[in-house]
Amino acid sequence: MRRSIARALSRPLALAAVMTAIPLVGGATATAGSVVVGGFPIDVSQAPWTVALASRDRFGGTRAGQFCGGAAVTRTTVLTAAHCLTEDVLGAPPDRVRDLKVIVGRTDLLSAEGDEIPVRDVLVNPAYEATSNTGDFAVLTLAREVPRTAVVAMARTGDPGYAPGTDAFVTGWGDTSGGGAYARRLRAARLHVLPDDLCAGAYPGSSGSAYQAAGMLCAGEPAGGPDSCQGDSGGPLVARGRLIGLVSWGSGCGRRGSPGVYTRVSEVVRALEQLARGAGGA
Repeated sequence: MRRSIARALSRPLALAAVMTAIPLVGGATATAGSVVVGGFPIDVSQAPWTVALASRDRFGGTRAGQFCGGAAVTRTTVLTAAHCLTEDVLGAPPDRVRDLKVIVGRTDLLSAEGDEIPVRDVLVNPAYEATSNTGDFAVLTLAREVPRTAVVAMARTGDPGYAPGTDAFVTGWGDTSGGGAYARRLRAARLHVLPDDLCAGAYPGSSGSAYQAAGMLCAGEPAGGPDSCQGDSGGPLVARGRLIGLVSWGSGCGRRGSPGVYTRVSEVVRALEQLARGAGGA
């Protein structure tokens, strides 16, 4: 039976063996059953917009508390997945997680490079629906600015980065094998944006979430291979220099016929503009 899974850590790493939710890609090509997840190490300077969400109180210090990824889209704004900030993941509402931080400019999670910036405010998309994975985004407002060079532009509707066949790459510190081998150093995987009809065929909703092209896109290879995985949730999918997706959900990691599904960033832009209009009229 196909099981759709959000790609965030749903438990502290000490309980990783019984995790039920997921985030990104990983290291040298590895096999776990029918899962093949391939990737390669990069320095954060090659994708400086990639940030780690962290809470040592919740997830311990083994990986600096990292549990999800995100993308810096302004100097004080990070986009991530809504499912990363649920009580199931954090153990409490996000505004009650005292040590919630964003780690910027760090390749090795246990190094001292970069900065750990407290999160000042959290906006989880009010239209997020966990059972269908629709509207899977959240906005973090930071207490300090990230460097200007760490910001990536968001791709709006009609951006060529969304075209099927476009080269894209995803970055994060997630599972590199599909079996719980989490990366300490930042990794990336090269993918292709896939056609909506292929994605809809892979996830028809018969026994899990249905692919909905209006707010989702998928990327990978039809035959399986490089993919995002557990621990990569909320992390960036970038094409043609713009952010087109946030790691959201999928069935397994790197499986044939089960590409990774991403929140479509053009829909995030539209939803945020709509929320801003609503707030202005309140």
